[in-house]
Amino acid sequence: MSNDERPAPGHGPHDTAQIDWEVFGPLLERGAELHLPLYEQAAAWLRQLLVKAAVAGDQGVERVLDVGSGPGVVSCLLAQAFPTAEVVAVDASAALLERAHARAGRLGLGDRVRTHLAELPDGLDALGGADLIWSARTLHHVGDQRAAVAALGAHLRPGGLLAVSEGGLTPRFLPRDIGIGRPGLQSRLDAACEDWFVEMRAALPGAVDDTEDWPAFLADAGLRTPRTRSFLLDLPAPLTEDARAYLQDHLTQGLDLYGDRLDEDDRTTLARLADPDDAVGIVRRPDAFLLSAQTVHTARAQQ
Repeated sequence: MSNDERPAPGHGPHDTAQIDWEVFGPLLERGAELHLPLYEQAAAWLRQLLVKAAVAGDQGVERVLDVGSGPGVVSCLLAQAFPTAEVVAVDASAALLERAHARAGRLGLGDRVRTHLAELPDGLDALGGADLIWSARTLHHVGDQRAAVAALGAHLRPGGLLAVSEGGLTPRFLPRDIGIGRPGLQSRLDAACEDWFVEMRAALPGAVDDTEDWPAFLADAGLRTPRTRSFLLDLPAPLTEDARAYLQDHLTQGLDLYGDRLDEDDRTTLARLADPDDAVGIVRRPDAFLLSAQTVHTARAQQ
């Protein structure tokens, strides 16, 4: 599991255990780097919340857990945002943690960013406590999300902050009419992805059919002063080469995951968009853009 950008628009792969992270890791890291402006906004907000708490008499931020860290892009960002803290990148993939370790070394953060191999919610007991726990786009891969929030909350030190990034707005990257196929493809892709996501959630071990009320999950974990904010990534057309390559990866994964839910015309259009050699493919389109939002829910442990 990884909090860096997922391959399918809006959601992640069905069975993360079957993914070759040696191959997929570089793509995941590239996507997370593309979204750094969004994560920088979120980190600045968390720092503001924690600095205010420190002024009010709470402990400073000495230890941060990034649960579902992937290749460590956000782990390193958190180390930069909290320059006196130890940051632990936690993930179930050894290959992704190797990338996190290497990234921290390249950025001169190797003495403060370490890695821990663990699956959520199992395997967290050895982590100990933290002043800040960050988990993004990871908990929706756990069958019982409410229990997963409680498990993370249990690792907060007194006054510590849990930040869960789940939800937001599905990425937009195409105009309504792209000149091929029926207009409105983006909306139909979103609908197919949502149907796939419902089935993915239902098939998870220990899946619980629970309303996704993240502030309620935080409150049920005994945490207080909930706050929620959304952060925007707005990359207008024309996109950079890296951004277009990211969208090509996105569309290719979408074709694999839920292409069979589309009609023949939309499948053909999606395949053309994902084809780097097609003149109307996403990597060649001057009208492609990227607009998305991620929502972060926070709450604090009792003193």
